[in-house]
Amino acid sequence: MSPVAFGGWDNRTFHLGDEMAVRLPSAAPYALQVEKEQRWLPKLAPLLPLPIPTPLAMGEPAEFYPWYWSVYRWIEGETAKTAHITDLQAFAIALADFLVALRRIDPTDGPAPGQHNFYRGGPVSVYDGEARQAIAALEGRIDTRAATTVWEAALAAAWHGSPVWFHGDVAWGNLLVEDGSLSAVIDFGTSGIGDPSCDLAIAWTFFEGDSREAFRERIDVDDATWARGRGWTLWKALITVAGHDANQAEAAGQRRVIDEVLADHRKWA
Repeated sequence: MSPVAFGGWDNRTFHLGDEMAVRLPSAAPYALQVEKEQRWLPKLAPLLPLPIPTPLAMGEPAEFYPWYWSVYRWIEGETAKTAHITDLQAFAIALADFLVALRRIDPTDGPAPGQHNFYRGGPVSVYDGEARQAIAALEGRIDTRAATTVWEAALAAAWHGSPVWFHGDVAWGNLLVEDGSLSAVIDFGTSGIGDPSCDLAIAWTFFEGDSREAFRERIDVDDATWARGRGWTLWKALITVAGHDANQAEAAGQRRVIDEVLADHRKWA
C-alpha cells in the first residue's frame, strides 16, 4: 500500500499499510515534541479510558531530514466530523470523561509549559499582546468591546491550582470516531502539565447548545477555569481572523467561534 499523508501544518503523518504510522515534524519547534511523546504516551495510555498513540520507534536526524521523528501503531477511525457522530451529547460526555481521567494522572516530572507546546497550560497572559493586537486590528469587524471584556475576564481568572495533565490541542481532527462514538484521542504534541483550561476550547469550536452544556457539566471545572478556557479559545480565533494568511472559509468559521465565546460569557457572567 502506498503511504497516505495527513495531519496539520505542524506535523505530517504517513499511514504505512494497516499497522503503522510515521509522524514527521515539519519544523524545529515541533521536533521538541517527539521525545516527549516517546517518553510519556506509554505511561499515560494504561490509565486512560480510550486508546492513544503507541510509539513503536523513534527515528534519528540524518542528512536528508534534520529532526527526530516517530513510528506509531496505527489507530483505526475517522476524524470527528459531526456527520460521523451518532449522538453529539454522548460524544461530549465521553470526551469530558477522557479529559477528567487525564487530569487525574500523577503529574510528577511531567513536562511543564514551554516552547515544546507553545506554553499551553501556562497563564493565558502569555498571549496578551497578540490578543490585544488582534482585537485592535478587528475594529469594525467584531464587537471589540465585548472581546476585550472576555479577554480581561480570562486574565483575571488566574490559575492557582496544582499542575495537572492536559492534552493541549483538543480539536475535531485529533479525535477519532468508530461506529458513531468517540474511539481514540491522538496528537499529544502540545500536552503537558499545568492549567487544563486550554483543553476546553472544543466547547466553542465544536460543541453547541445541549452538547456544550453536557460537556461543561461533565468536565467538572470551576467558573474561573471556564473563563480561562474562553480566553484560550478567543485568542486563537482572534489571531486567525486577523491574520493575513487565513482563507475566507477559515476566517468565517473563527468569527463564528468568536460570536459563540462572547455569547457564552454574557450567559454566565
